[in-house]
Amino acid sequence: MSHSTELVFRQQQSFFQSNKQYRGRFAPSPSGPLHLGSLIAALGSYLQAKRNNGLWFVRIEDIDETRCNFNAQNQILDALEAFGLNWDIDQQTVSELQQKDRGCLVQSQRKDRYQQVLNALSDADLVYPCDCTRKQIKAMGGLYDGRCRNANLSSENRPIRLRQEDVSTKFEDVLFGTQVAESHFAAEDFIIKRRDGLFAYQLVVVIDDIDQGITEVVRGADIMELTTRQIALYKCFGITPPSYLHLPLLASKPGFKLSKQNHAAAININHPIPELLKALTLLGLPTSDELNDGSVQEIIDWAVAHWQLNKLPKQTELLV
Repeated sequence: MSHSTELVFRQQQSFFQSNKQYRGRFAPSPSGPLHLGSLIAALGSYLQAKRNNGLWFVRIEDIDETRCNFNAQNQILDALEAFGLNWDIDQQTVSELQQKDRGCLVQSQRKDRYQQVLNALSDADLVYPCDCTRKQIKAMGGLYDGRCRNANLSSENRPIRLRQEDVSTKFEDVLFGTQVAESHFAAEDFIIKRRDGLFAYQLVVVIDDIDQGITEVVRGADIMELTTRQIALYKCFGITPPSYLHLPLLASKPGFKLSKQNHAAAININHPIPELLKALTLLGLPTSDELNDGSVQEIIDWAVAHWQLNKLPKQTELLV
């Protein structure tokens, strides 16, 4: 950790030293309505937070504005409310919240913060511009080989890569145990700001999780491979990473996960109970018939009381 990176996270470091409360989050991309697979991620992260008497935030990951729209953001928030997943207001970032976003942190409004952190990494000589094209990287075997590290290129119209000095190759997942990344993938100097000027997901998700004081990240198993790269950024910032819990993905057939890109059907916010009960069963909480006559809130309260990690299916993919 350099002095410059220490300064941009000084307030957060102080908070982590004193915080004793569980802090979790659900961070959807507003490119379409929630489907059953995204409900699993939202529900799992919510239940884990509330079972631990913690706070649960919703963050809108719209950093790639070309794929997102405000209507989808509201559809997602309406769906969460319909399914009884009511989020807390984060006092760490409350000054950034806008009324139209209904108490949720929104990435597209945080560009100055991301640039501040990128500048600190630059001051510490932990980033550099790269001139390699996708075609060139494909010829390298699909992973960038570091050839621009010492080229002293201008950053104008070029992507920015993290200069990896302390590579992370493994981490402990709460559900799946020790996870080991392929060494070349883990060691790659990955992009943290794109050629088109957009900040990369890898950078912004770590900054957001630090700024919100997240103590455990609960998300889908499709992100598991990227975790070692995010841990590498935590090392750069001198902050202990949160714990990680990856949930099984839902798939219509092997290798074909439910997603907005695959046109998965939206969950029914007007009649939420059947899909809520189905999601709980998929998360290892088979529900009793009497819950069919309960309210959404009664079902959520029951689920919080009965939530147990040892009941989660230890599969990265569930067929539905």
